[in-house]
Amino acid sequence: MNFVKAIVAAGLVAASTSAFAADITGAGATFPFPIYSKWADAYKKETGNGLNYQSIGSGGGIKQIQAKTVTFGATDAPLKAEQLEKDGLVQWPMVMGGIVPVVNLEGVKPGEMVLDGETLANIYLGKITKWDDAAIKKLNPNVKLPSDAIAVVRRSDGSGTTFNFTYYLSEASADWKSKVGSNTAVEWPVGVGAKGNEGVSGNIGQTKNSIGYVEYAYAKQNKLTYTGMINKAGKTVQPTVEAFQAAAGNADWAKAPGYYVILANQPGDKSWPMTAATFILMHKEPADKAASAEAIKFFKWSFEKGGKMAEELDYIPMPDSVVKLIEKTWSADIKS
Repeated sequence: MNFVKAIVAAGLVAASTSAFAADITGAGATFPFPIYSKWADAYKKETGNGLNYQSIGSGGGIKQIQAKTVTFGATDAPLKAEQLEKDGLVQWPMVMGGIVPVVNLEGVKPGEMVLDGETLANIYLGKITKWDDAAIKKLNPNVKLPSDAIAVVRRSDGSGTTFNFTYYLSEASADWKSKVGSNTAVEWPVGVGAKGNEGVSGNIGQTKNSIGYVEYAYAKQNKLTYTGMINKAGKTVQPTVEAFQAAAGNADWAKAPGYYVILANQPGDKSWPMTAATFILMHKEPADKAASAEAIKFFKWSFEKGGKMAEELDYIPMPDSVVKLIEKTWSADIKS
C-alpha cells in the first residue's frame, strides 16, 4: 500500500464517514496533506469529529473557498491582503515545511548529490539536458553521473509547492525570473506534468534519470533520493528540521498583512533555501457558522496538540507567539 493510500485509509476517508458529527470540509494544498491527515486521525479518535480534506492542490483550494463549497481552503501560495479583502477571507499559516529536489539516479543515495539554484533553474529551463553536464559535475565531483538525458518532472495542477519552487528559482536565476517567473501554474519550458505532490513522487519513483520537486515528507515516505542544496549564504545544506527552522526564524509574522510571508531563499548559513509555510483560508462571514466554529476548534487543537506529530513528519510547528497572534485574528475577524 503506498503512503498516500495508507493515509487515506487510516484517516481522512474514515473520518468522512462519521454519521453523527458534522464533518469539517476543506480542500487544497497537497504539501500539508500528510500532517493534516495525521491530525485528523488523532482528532477523530479524541473528539469523534471528522475532517474531510481533499488534497487537490492550492489552486483548487483557493477556488473552492472562493466558491464557498468548503469550510476552509488550504494553500501554500498565500493570498495578498487586497485579494483577501476582495474575497472576504481570513488567512493564517498552519505549519511549515521544506521543498526538496528529488532524483532517480542509479547508485546515488539521498543527500549525496548537491545542486544550486542556478543549476536547478537551468535544468527546468531546458538549458541543461544531460546528467553529466559540466555545471552538475562541478557541484558533484565525487558522484558518478550518467551521460543520460534528464527526465524533468513538474506539477500539472495549480500548486503552492510550484509557487514556492518557482519563487526560489526566480530569486536564484535572473533568466528564470524574466522568462518564466513565479506562480501556482507557469508556462514550463520543459518537463512532464504530474498531479499533486503524490503524482510527482510516483513519477520520480518510476522514471529513471528523472528530477522533480516535492514536499520533504513525500520524499521520506516514498524513499526518494533528495539532493542537498547550496543556499543563499553559499553553504551546502541538507533538508533537515534544523535547516527549515533556520529559514523560518527569519519570518516577521506580526508585521505581515494577512500573514503574507515567503520563506524561500532566506539568509543564514544553515537555512534551507526552499522552506515554505502552508496557509488556511476561511470566510470572515461564513455561511455555516456552526461548521466554521468546528473547523476553528480543529485548528486550535492542532496548534495545541499537533506539534510533536508535525515534527515526526519533519514539518515545523508555528511558534507559540505566532499561534497567539492567529488566535486573536480568529476572535477579531471570523464571525462564528
